[in-house]
Amino acid sequence: MQQPKHLLAKLPDDEMHAYDSKDLERLFGLPASAVRSLTRAGHVSPVKRGGRLHYSFQDLLMLRTASTLRAANISAQRINRTLKTLRATLPTGAASNKRSLTALGNQIAIREGKMTWESESGQYVLALDLGEEKGGLHVIARQTPQPPTANSADELYAKAFELEDSNPEAARAAYEACLDIEPLFVEARINLGRLLHIAGRLDDAETIYRSGSKSEPLLTFNLAVLLEDLNREADAIVAYREALALDPQLADAHFNLARLYEKDRNAKASLRHLLAYRRLMDRQGT
Repeated sequence: MQQPKHLLAKLPDDEMHAYDSKDLERLFGLPASAVRSLTRAGHVSPVKRGGRLHYSFQDLLMLRTASTLRAANISAQRINRTLKTLRATLPTGAASNKRSLTALGNQIAIREGKMTWESESGQYVLALDLGEEKGGLHVIARQTPQPPTANSADELYAKAFELEDSNPEAARAAYEACLDIEPLFVEARINLGRLLHIAGRLDDAETIYRSGSKSEPLLTFNLAVLLEDLNREADAIVAYREALALDPQLADAHFNLARLYEKDRNAKASLRHLLAYRRLMDRQGT
């Protein structure tokens, strides 16, 4: 069975942290040449202090995002264009912690709150289309696609997973049908919530995440990311901590908690989770 997917970490606020090239390679799997390339392109802006390079949390997230998208077989040129677009669309002086990146098949999408748009075309990913009638524009609700015919929840899940890249609406319908048959199908619930989140249907995604009767670390992590997009950061912290209680090896939860605690001016808690993230990444690299 295909494993459920998770949302990428969010773009955080800034504070400087010292890392050398070996640290960054252990953390993100990026060779020094790739880090230098991202630096030359202006996507990361380390500051040299006391003979060491210091990176902001924003830099770390850019490096982590580049690593994740590389793992999704997205080319360096497209990653570079996406990061450039992301930086260019931010108003001067605006914080970037409201935006995040996600891979949609072989495309890259930028999320901001309830809106998602494709990085290259700039086209918003919405549940509505605009049509032309008598010289004016009107909104046309898309028809909900019928889920594919299947005899079991497992078949519906497999078909939904296959459809995610080419037809996310049909995928959502198939996941819903899967859950109608088997409400305890955790993987289907995780992926349906993620697709609703990406489509900007945040309230619907929260309902799906909270409707499950079984606690699961990845579902709880995705719920925490969703709560951040709903500007409910205190609730997000609780959810990230619950995810770690279920799976202490969930490095992304430590990373996001470090960022949220930093934003909340809780330096001690922020450092604790950042160090936990580094330990887990070092362990994975061995």
